[in-house]
Amino acid sequence: MTQAELRQLPSVDSLLQQEAAERLRARYGHALTTEALRQALAAARGAVLQGDQPAPPARALAAAAAAWLEALVEPTLRPVINATGVLVHTNLGRAPLSEAALAALTDVGSGYSTLEYDLDAGARGSRSVHAAHLLTRLTGAEAALVVNNNAAAVLLMLSALCAGREVIISRGQLVEIGGGFRVPEVMAQSGCRLVEVGTTNRTHLADYERAIGPETAAILVAHHSNYKIVGFTAEPSLAELAGLAGRHDLPLLFDQGSGALLDTTPFGLAQEPLVQDALAQGVDLVAFSGDKLLSGPQAGLLCGRAALIERCARHPLARAVRPDKLCLAALAATLTSYLTGDVIRELPLWRMMALPAATLAETAQNWAERLAEAGVPARIIPGESTVGGGSLPGATLPTYLLALDAPGPDDLAARLRSHMPPVIARIQNDVVVVDPRTVLPAQVDDLLAAIASACAPHS
Repeated sequence: MTQAELRQLPSVDSLLQQEAAERLRARYGHALTTEALRQALAAARGAVLQGDQPAPPARALAAAAAAWLEALVEPTLRPVINATGVLVHTNLGRAPLSEAALAALTDVGSGYSTLEYDLDAGARGSRSVHAAHLLTRLTGAEAALVVNNNAAAVLLMLSALCAGREVIISRGQLVEIGGGFRVPEVMAQSGCRLVEVGTTNRTHLADYERAIGPETAAILVAHHSNYKIVGFTAEPSLAELAGLAGRHDLPLLFDQGSGALLDTTPFGLAQEPLVQDALAQGVDLVAFSGDKLLSGPQAGLLCGRAALIERCARHPLARAVRPDKLCLAALAATLTSYLTGDVIRELPLWRMMALPAATLAETAQNWAERLAEAGVPARIIPGESTVGGGSLPGATLPTYLLALDAPGPDDLAARLRSHMPPVIARIQNDVVVVDPRTVLPAQVDDLLAAIASACAPHS
C-alpha cells in the first residue's frame, strides 16, 4: 500500500505546471519555487513512508510550498510593540528614532547623497563632518568623531592613543556589559597594558598617582552605567583626575557610555554624568553611545581635544569602524533636535520618560475599559518602568500597569509574541502586565487587538 501511495505523488515538473505554482513563480522566482515544491514533496514522501497520511493532492503540496516560501522570506528583524516598560531595551533595538531622524533616513537612503562629497569644492569630502560640528557645539569639545558603536569608540581610542603602553584604571570600573563586552578584554585587544589601582569599592587619587610611570599612556575612567557600588565607597572626581593627568602630561579618557546630554534629575531620576560636563571638568576624550540616552541611531561618539581626535581618525582601525550614511543622517537629525527643538516633544525616549504617572493611570484605565467591551477583564495596578540599556542602573519611574489575569501567564505571553505585530510584555508575580509608558501612540489599537485575541477562550 505504501508503494502505491508513493506512486500517487506528482513529480516536481508536473507541480510546476499547476496554476498555483505559476503564482508562486511570479512572486518568488523559478529556483525558489522549485526548491519549495521539492521540500513539500520530500515531507509528503516521509509522511507516507511513516504511515502518517496518504499521498496529498497537488493543491495541498502547492499550499505547503507556499507556506515554506513565506517562512523563508519573512524578515527576522521585525517591529514589535514594547509593552515591558523598559525604555532603552537593548533586545528590542534600544531608543526609538524621532520623526526627523526617520525622515532623514528616507531622504538620504532613497538616492545619492553628499556622504563624502564637498559641494563647494566639487571634490571628495569627509563623512566625519556631517555630525562633528553638531557634536562640538552641543558638548563644547574641540573636535568629534563618529564610529559605529561605543565599543568601537573605546577600542579605537585606546588603540590610537595607548597601544604598547600602560593605561591606569580603577578596579571598581573593570566592568562587563551586555554581550560579554569586558573592559579588560577590550583594553588587551587595543594593545595597551592594564594597570589596576585601588580596590573594588574604594579608589583614591593617590592610588592613581602611585601607578603613574614612564610607560603610562593615559588614565581611563569607565562610568558606572550599568551597575552600582554602594556603602563604603570612594573614588576621585573627574576634575581631580583631570588635574592629576594634566600635571603628568597624560590624557584623561572617559568611557561615559550612556550618551546623556540632558539632565535626568527633573524626571525624578539620579544624576547621570553629562558629556559636556565631563569635558568642562577637564576630560580630554569622552566616548559614548548614540542609541541610549542620546536617543539616536547606533553609533559611537568621541568628543574632546582636536589633537587626540585627529590621532583616532588617522588610525587604520577608524576605517573599519566608520559609520554609514544612514547612521550619520539619523544622528545629525537627532543632534539637531537638541540644538533647535523641544527634545521632550521630538525624541520618543525623552517623551516617554517625561510621562507622569497620573497620565499613565488614565491611559491604562482607558485600555481596560476598551478591553472590557471586548470581554477581556484587566486590572490597573501601580508599578515601575525601567530606563534600561546600561543607563541609570536601578533607576525606575512610577507607572501604572495593565494586569491580565488570564490563566497560564507563560502561554499568554507567548500568544502575545505570536501576534502580528508581536507584543512583548512582562510577567510580574505570575501575572502578565503591560506598561503603557513604552507603547507608542500609533500602536495602541494593535496592542489591544493582540490582547483581546490572546485572551479569547479559543486562543
